[in-house]
Amino acid sequence: MQLILNSQEIHQKLVRIAHQVLESTYDLKKVYLGGIAGNGILMAKELAELIQLNGKQEVIVFEIKVNKDTPWKDKIELSIDDKELKDGYVLLCDDVLNSGKTMQYALVKILEQPTKAIKTVVMVDRKHRRYPIKADFVGLSLSTTLKERVEIKAKNGVYEAYLV
Repeated sequence: MQLILNSQEIHQKLVRIAHQVLESTYDLKKVYLGGIAGNGILMAKELAELIQLNGKQEVIVFEIKVNKDTPWKDKIELSIDDKELKDGYVLLCDDVLNSGKTMQYALVKILEQPTKAIKTVVMVDRKHRRYPIKADFVGLSLSTTLKERVEIKAKNGVYEAYLV
């Protein structure tokens, strides 16, 4: 297991992403951050704090519950009423983007409402796509082999990314 991002580096990348989001949403009154259950929602909450600290937008964070192994089996659930997303600017957040499967299924759920825009945010983009998803805001792009995987461990607000 090799450390690729320590807690300070992850925080610095979140600060940069928050500023990029602020630059692209400066004229909006409200932004929605949908975090995929697990590390995605933790990242969305941290990002929301940074956006609110530096901007004027109202930030609504919601959780997206997706079965990551077989997303077509179980119903995808949002922690808010999906009708709230109508005409909203939505940021879909997860820790690692690999094949794009989890994000693709979460995106399909969000697309049930006519939104203003949907952008994706990931801490680590591995670029091993099987689904047509791209990361709009990225902490780190990383070339890996198919056998390797990236894990982000979160413990008491401390995050570290490992290549396994």
